[in-house]
Amino acid sequence: MTSSGVQELASGKLLLDEPAPHVVRLKISNPDKRGALDHELLDALAETVRGLDARCLLLTGDGKMFSAGYDLGNLDASNFEQRAEALVAHPFHDALEALEAYEYPAVAALNGHAIGGGLELALTCDIRVAARGIKVGMPPARLGLIYSHTGLRKFIEVCGVANTAELFYVGRNVDADRAARMGLVNQVVERDELASAAVSLAGEIASNAPLSLKGNKRALRTLRAHALSLPEDVARELVELRESCFTSEDFREGVQAFAEKRAPEWKNR
Repeated sequence: MTSSGVQELASGKLLLDEPAPHVVRLKISNPDKRGALDHELLDALAETVRGLDARCLLLTGDGKMFSAGYDLGNLDASNFEQRAEALVAHPFHDALEALEAYEYPAVAALNGHAIGGGLELALTCDIRVAARGIKVGMPPARLGLIYSHTGLRKFIEVCGVANTAELFYVGRNVDADRAARMGLVNQVVERDELASAAVSLAGEIASNAPLSLKGNKRALRTLRAHALSLPEDVARELVELRESCFTSEDFREGVQAFAEKRAPEWKNR
């Protein structure tokens, strides 16, 4: 715990403080890697969220980024497929699961760009407030990645089939105002007003009846789960489809092209 009351987690890449009564704020602070989500940060996020009981959880970022998503810089030629699958499947899934299961409302304050897994992390929160000028986007098509069906379902729930298709097929980033029209964010505020607006909203939520907050969130979560439930064999088929991309030439090429800042050369295999 620092003198300012901020607790440093994951080697300082995740910061925790309490900016208002019954509100806990978690800040992704990995600016050198554009808020990238590595194993250590994701594990700390999952463990910390599971141990909280604040009436509102506020998730935000540091600097110009909320999060650029998976830390693809950790992938190299050795054991590429296993490392890639382990990165995007295990710690990321655990962090999302912990956030999804949090019994009180969670608010994401998008201080900067939210890309890929960073955007899904924000969508796992119940409410999103964004700073004007930031961008959000999903780049799997530009990387040769088949996204998880649970992640795609989340986007469909939040912004509908048509907007989900645009995000995942085109792969183009959209600004905060367009994101609000798509339903990806609830509110857009000026950049210098974001921190105070997010804390004010979280504080207002936290001042309400805790039994109501927990009960309504549980009911909403249950309704969502049953509305789009899949037969077990269908869910397994979609998991296998996703896993197939990790051994593809195109995924390897997409990640290498991303790292080398060049256009990928797709082989369709």
